[in-house]
Amino acid sequence: MKTGKILILGVTASGKGKLAFELARRLNGEIVSIDSMKVYRRMDIGTAKPAPDRRQHVQYHMIDIVEPSEAFSVGLFVDKALPILDQIQQRGRPVVAVGGTALYIKALLYGLFDGPGADPSIRDELWQMAQIEGLQGLYRELSGVDPEAAGRIHINDAKRIIRALEVFRITGKPISRLQTQFNPDKSLDDWTIIGIRRDKIDENRRMNLRVKRMIDTGLVEEVKALLAEAKPLSRQARSAIGYAEIIEHLAGRTCLEDAVEQIKKDTRRLAKGQRTWFKTFRGVQWLDIQPEDPPEQIVERAVALWR
Repeated sequence: MKTGKILILGVTASGKGKLAFELARRLNGEIVSIDSMKVYRRMDIGTAKPAPDRRQHVQYHMIDIVEPSEAFSVGLFVDKALPILDQIQQRGRPVVAVGGTALYIKALLYGLFDGPGADPSIRDELWQMAQIEGLQGLYRELSGVDPEAAGRIHINDAKRIIRALEVFRITGKPISRLQTQFNPDKSLDDWTIIGIRRDKIDENRRMNLRVKRMIDTGLVEEVKALLAEAKPLSRQARSAIGYAEIIEHLAGRTCLEDAVEQIKKDTRRLAKGQRTWFKTFRGVQWLDIQPEDPPEQIVERAVALWR
C-alpha cells in the first residue's frame, strides 16, 4: 500500500470533503482537516463538518480540538498537524489532507513564512494602544514575546513594532522565528496535490444550497447555544462566515433574510480569495468537474492521479 500524502484543495462547497472521504475509504487512509474553523468544538453546522457516520468509517484529525472561546492560529495548526502526518504514515496509511484555508495549506507545505496578511482589527487595536499608552508600552510587550525582533527594531519605529505584534497575535509565533522557517523552494515530491475546479456558476449554486442547508438544519439554534455558553466566543470564532452574520441577526441588527443573503455574499467573497491563493500554489493537478459528473467517476480520476 502506497503511504504518501494527498492534498485535496478547492473553494468552499466545491465537494472536496466528499472526495477526501471517498479517497480515504478507498485507500485505507486517514483525513487531516486543513480548516481554521473546523478546529472549534460545537461549531458544526456553520463549518460544514463531516457527518458523524463519515467519522465512524474514516479517522479524521484536526477537527474539534479547541474550545470556541480559545484563540487559534496558523502556528498552532502547524505544530499540531505535522506530528499527526508522521504518525499516520508510521501506521502504514496514506495521508488525505483536505481543506480550503489557504494560509494553513501554504504553511503545511512550505513552512511558516514571515507573516500573514494584515488583520485590520488587530492592527487598529495596536495603533489605538500606541496612541493611548504610548509606543514604549508596545515595545515592552514585543520585548517580552519576541526579544530577538525587539533587538532589531528601534523603539520609535511604530510601523515595525506594530507589525511584529500583529504577526504574533495572528500566528502565536514570534516574527523572528517565522522568518527562518519559510522555504518556498521546498520539494513537494511526497505530496500529490489535487485541486477541484468547477464553473463559477456551478460553484455559486452549490454555495447557496449549502447556506440554505445550514439554516434548515439549525444554524441559528447552534449560534444561540454558543452565545449562551459561560465563556464568550473568541474573536476568530465570532468572525467565522455564517456565525458573524447570525450573531448580527440575534443582536437585532438585521433580519434573518438579510443575514442569510450576507452569508451568501461573504461566502462568494471567501471563494474569490481562495481562487487567488490557489493560483500561487505549484504542483496542483486540477480536476475540472461538471455538475453532471458522477461522484464515482470523480473518485476514479483522483485515484488515477494518486497512482
